Amino acid sequence: AACQAPTSGGDVYLNDFLDDLTAQTDAGPAIRAALSHCARIRAARLILPGGELRIRPDLAVEKYQFISNNDEGLKRIAFDLVGLQDFTIEGADTKLLFTGFVSPFNLERCRNITIRNLSIDFTRTFHSEGTVRAAGNGWLDLEFPDKYRCDLTDGCLRFLDDEGRVYPYSSLLEFDTQRCEPAFHVDDYWLPAHTIPAERRPNGWIRIFRSDLKAAIGNTMVFGAARRLNPGITVSDSQGIAILDVKLHHCGGMGVIAQRSRDIGIERMEVVPAPGKKRMISITADATHFSNCGGQIRLIDCTFENQKDDASNIHGLYMPVDTIFDRERIWVRWGHSGQYGTDFLVPGMAVEIVDNHTLEAYARRIVAKVERFNKEYSAVTFTEPLPENIRPGHLIAADEPGPDVHISGCRMSGNRARGLLIGSRGRVIIENNYFHIAGASILFEGDGNFWFEQSGVRDVTIRNNIFANGNYGSRGWGSACIAVGSGISQRQTSRYHRNIQVDGNLFRVFDPRIVNLYCVDGFQFSASNRIVRTSDYPATFDPNSTNAITSRFHDRLKWLNSVERVLLKNRYQMGVATIKVCNSYFPILWNKSPQDTAKEVGYIILM
Repeated sequence: AACQAPTSGGDVYLNDFLDDLTAQTDAGPAIRAALSHCARIRAARLILPGGELRIRPDLAVEKYQFISNNDEGLKRIAFDLVGLQDFTIEGADTKLLFTGFVSPFNLERCRNITIRNLSIDFTRTFHSEGTVRAAGNGWLDLEFPDKYRCDLTDGCLRFLDDEGRVYPYSSLLEFDTQRCEPAFHVDDYWLPAHTIPAERRPNGWIRIFRSDLKAAIGNTMVFGAARRLNPGITVSDSQGIAILDVKLHHCGGMGVIAQRSRDIGIERMEVVPAPGKKRMISITADATHFSNCGGQIRLIDCTFENQKDDASNIHGLYMPVDTIFDRERIWVRWGHSGQYGTDFLVPGMAVEIVDNHTLEAYARRIVAKVERFNKEYSAVTFTEPLPENIRPGHLIAADEPGPDVHISGCRMSGNRARGLLIGSRGRVIIENNYFHIAGASILFEGDGNFWFEQSGVRDVTIRNNIFANGNYGSRGWGSACIAVGSGISQRQTSRYHRNIQVDGNLFRVFDPRIVNLYCVDGFQFSASNRIVRTSDYPATFDPNSTNAITSRFHDRLKWLNSVERVLLKNRYQMGVATIKVCNSYFPILWNKSPQDTAKEVGYIILM
C-alpha cells in the first residue's frame, strides 16, 4: 500500500502499511516497517487497525535471545521495540493471530512504553490436549481433536501443525474436564526423551504406554510444551512499562517476562483460554515473571487462569562461585540453564555473598571488573579482598532491595502449580485477590542449589484476600495456603524471610494447612482472618501421618524452631478461637459457646 504515514511525531497508523491481502496472510512485514518508521520520526503512538491480523514468522525480525527462566535461542519476533521512548502501541481491540514459532512482543532498552487494548492467540498451540477415552494397566486411549494433529514416528507419538512444524512435548498432566483445573492430587509425568510410545487404534484413538500411567475416563490429558521458546511479552533493560487491557490466550513460554527492568505496571490483563476454542490451557508457562527487577511492580485487576505454571514469580538471581583465584578475583558460573546469558553483574555494583546452605548473606562487596567468558562463565574482580570463608558453591547476588510490589484485585485459578512466588525485599502488598490454586497460593521461595533464585522477603502484608480450596493438585506444589518453600538445608539459624503479616483474609479450605513456615523472623496472623472448612474436595490431610507432606520433617519439628517473633491470633467466623502448641503444629480451634468442645479448623505449621 502507498504509505501516508506522518513524517514527524504524532500517531502512526498500521493501516498505512497494510493492504487487505497482507492483513489476512502476514502482517509481519508491515508491522516491521511501521515500527521502523515510528523509531525514525519518534512517533507517540502506533495505532493498530482493529479486527484480526495474522502474523507469521517468515519475514519477522530474528535475533538470538537469553531470557531468564525461558529457553535461549534464535527467535523470530513480530513487534521488536529497541531503544524506544515515550511510545504507545494502541491495539484498538485488534486480535493478533500468530502462526508458528514467533514471539509476539520484545522490548529492549526502552523507556515509558505502553501496550494496550489487544489480544494474542495462535492458530496452533505449543501444547496438545486429548480426552481420555479408555484406560488399562500401563496404557491410556486418547482422542485428539483435529486441531491437535498427530502421527506416529518410530512407534512414538508426535504432534504437528498443518504446515508440518513439529511441536515437541516433555510432560503429561491430567486435568479435570468438568472443573477445568488440574485433577485432584495428580502429579506430572515427566518424559525425559520428549516422546512416549504409542499406537493408533482401529477407531482412530491413540493408545499411549507407560507403566505408571493413570487417568480418569473423560478427563483431559495435557501434553506440555518441551521448551519455553516464545514468550508473549519480553521486557529487558527497560523502565516505565505499562501493559493494559491485553488478553493473552496463548504463547509458547511465559506471558510477561521482565528482566533487569524497573517500574512495570500490568492492569486488567487476562491470561485465559481463548473463548469458544475448547482449550483447557491458556499459556504454557508462568503468566508473569520478574527477574532482577526494581522500582515498582503492579499487578492490578488481572485474571490468570489455566496457565501451565505459576501466576507470578518475582525474584533476583544467584550466581554460584565456581573457582577462587585469589583474595579479590573469582570465577562464577550460572547454576541453571534457564539463566544462561542473563548477565547482571556490572562494575560498581554492590553484591552480597551468600552461604548456599542457609541463604544468609555474610559479606558484601563492590564489583570492580567483570570479564564475560561465555553464556555460563564470568570472572569477577572486587574492589577489596574477599572474606576468608568464601567457598565454591557460595553465591553472588545483587545487594539491592528489589521492587516494591502491589498485587490487588486479581483472580488466579485453574493453573498448574502455585499462585504467587514472592521473593522481593521491597514492600509487598497482596490484597483483595481471589486464589483457587492447585498448590500453595502464596509461596516464599528462594534457592541456592537448584533454581538459584534470590528471595528473602523483608516486609509483606497479605490482607483481605479469598483463599478458596487450595492444595488440591500435586502434593509437591505446596504445603499450605501460605508457605515457605526455600531450598535451605541448614534451617536452625537461618532467618531468610522477615516480617510477614496476614490480616483480614477468608480461608475456605478442605485442606486445613493454612500457613507453613520456616526460617522466618517476624510473623503475625491476626484475629481478623476467617477460616471456613469445606467438603468440596476429599479431606486427605492427617497431621499425625508420616506420609503427610508437612510431616516429612516431623522428627525435627520439636527442635528446629526456625521461626521467631510470632504473634498468632484468630477467630472462627462462628465463634471465638484459641491456638495451642502441638509439636510445632498450631491447631486453630473454635467454640460456638464456652460449653462446646473445641474443633480444629486449620493448622499453622512453624518448623
